[in-house]
Amino acid sequence: MCGIAGIVDRQGSRPPRREELARMIACVEHRGPDGFGLRLDPPAGLAHARLSIIDLAGGSQPLCNEDGSVWITYNGEVYNFVELRPLLEAKGHRFRTRSDTEVLVHAWEEWGDAFVERCNGNFALALWDARRRRLLLARDRLGIRPLYWAEHDGRLLFGSEIKSLFAAGLPARIDPVGLDQCFVLWTTLPPRTVAQGVHELPPGHLLVAEEGRPPRVSRYWDVPAPPPPGELVTDERAAAAELRALLEDSVLLRLRADVPVGAYLSGGLDSTAATALVRSITDTPLETYSVAFADREYDERVEQELAVRALGTRHHQVEVTYEDIAAAFPRVVELAEKPMMRTAPVPLFLLAQLVRSHGTKVVLTGEGADEVFGGYDLFKETKIRQWWARRPESRIRPALLRRLYPFAPGAGDRAVAFFEAFYREGIERPDDPAFSHRPTWRNGARNRAFYGAELAAAVAAHDPQDEALDALGPALAGRSPLARAEYLEFKLFLAGHLLASQGDRMSLGHGVEGRYPFLDFRIVEFGQRLHPSLKLRGLSEKWLLRRAVADLLPAPVLERRKRPYTAPNVRSFLSGPGREMARQMLAPAALADHGLFDPARVTGLAAKAFAGRPLGERENMAFVGILSAQLLARAWRHGAGGGLAADAARFPLRELEDETAGTTTDPVHGAERTGPR
Repeated sequence: MCGIAGIVDRQGSRPPRREELARMIACVEHRGPDGFGLRLDPPAGLAHARLSIIDLAGGSQPLCNEDGSVWITYNGEVYNFVELRPLLEAKGHRFRTRSDTEVLVHAWEEWGDAFVERCNGNFALALWDARRRRLLLARDRLGIRPLYWAEHDGRLLFGSEIKSLFAAGLPARIDPVGLDQCFVLWTTLPPRTVAQGVHELPPGHLLVAEEGRPPRVSRYWDVPAPPPPGELVTDERAAAAELRALLEDSVLLRLRADVPVGAYLSGGLDSTAATALVRSITDTPLETYSVAFADREYDERVEQELAVRALGTRHHQVEVTYEDIAAAFPRVVELAEKPMMRTAPVPLFLLAQLVRSHGTKVVLTGEGADEVFGGYDLFKETKIRQWWARRPESRIRPALLRRLYPFAPGAGDRAVAFFEAFYREGIERPDDPAFSHRPTWRNGARNRAFYGAELAAAVAAHDPQDEALDALGPALAGRSPLARAEYLEFKLFLAGHLLASQGDRMSLGHGVEGRYPFLDFRIVEFGQRLHPSLKLRGLSEKWLLRRAVADLLPAPVLERRKRPYTAPNVRSFLSGPGREMARQMLAPAALADHGLFDPARVTGLAAKAFAGRPLGERENMAFVGILSAQLLARAWRHGAGGGLAADAARFPLRELEDETAGTTTDPVHGAERTGPR
């Protein structure tokens, strides 16, 4: 895992300079603190910050082919590089390192841009063909690793994080439409971001930039549409056996590393299954890590301890308090580079800190199982709402809601009435492609009431819900209600929030690489072939996954109903330094200074919160969203990415020129190696 950045001078007037590249890569030092390297090859310049995982001695970057004509800077892991290498050697390619990075260079030479279709892993890469003066950017299928680009002042800038582009001179300004999308959809719709002029390369896409032509973006993979109903897999026994084999192979691939691999263990089905698979196919001692909360309403340590006893791991735990969340929140927002509607990413940032403090740099996690195997409550809600739409006069709605939300009976009829009103929205349009997500989107849209006049005017002609359907609607055609809901979750919540704000940015904020066995693209494609009843049996989620790992897990874990991961939101900012920080950022003067939100409306919300009056779910989201947007606006105003573009002089970097310029640097290793290997 690493950070990458670079510049291509498109007009021949401003070739990249060493100092610029050093500033860009300094911004993402947290992603790769083990070593730093540059390659200057006008009109291109590549930069790399390394987290050394594979081939500790020989895998430094930027790295090139035998004659130095093709260079790569790469963030990620391609787990099947072991299988690809002999194929390339048989075709005459010669290797000087044991790294997966060098395999990618030769794979591109052999198979062209289509080489990405042979890669099983997660990656964001930039490949520079010096002879043709051609830049290729590529991002993995599911969007596990981020990649951004922009055109500015005749140059193409790219990087793992937006802050690197700011460090190269791009003005740091909030994009109002991107901000609006975050408040309504919880994320932006690629290629749009929250930064003006910055494009996100979408998951499963390539960008090619050549002389004399505008950059071209193309898709090489998407979550496939399920086959016709008659061709869906229905044989539970055979499907469970196939899934088990796929999971075991996926886990084995993701254990490939020259450093120890740990695991996150929340006590839920997904992370426990991933950890149990490791224990079943290897005899390596395993370190596991989890979050606990001082607020017992959010705490799952009882479930975690049960899993630890069953699996026999060496377990470590970080207990998170309200004060911890408030203290880390500004830094988390700077790393996420977008507003967030809840504080859930913060404990994961603190968990990564714990992992790194124990000397671990790689962890397996359980993300992705919910999207592939029908795990979210949203899928159950959609099923119930579809049933309601067919039976509008039914009187058993409260009974269904109590099954879906076991806490509702204890909360009384008011809770049932609330959920019934919430899910009634859009019930009259069961064929709406976004039927599953309308209640959530409309709830988010109500937060627009807090926009200031300038922001409201800037987004008046935009509707994030329509924009989502314009972008994703064609792929929804012909899918079942469950398959439509899953696709929207893959494209929005998973890629835009779970893998970004909660995943990559939080773990690599402390130089920890997360690996996702359930997001092996073969498992995702397998999941699309399953009959819905093998995912959601009645209101029992992840039916097939439970069958596939039944022999590995203790009964309480196997039978445990999914509990969504959440963290304390507004209550984290109601006392101590967190309260003072929130008061300052939500004060009328601060709100007026950034011009995003209406001071009067926000002051009313903040006064209600600080007075200790209970806030509804939407008000909690609004409070956290507004606070995070204010923090982001402040960070971007005060230096590239909140002052993260450190003085380049503290990095022991040297530019690497080609041999015609008189250098004798080894072109394969290229970059100066400075950190632990």
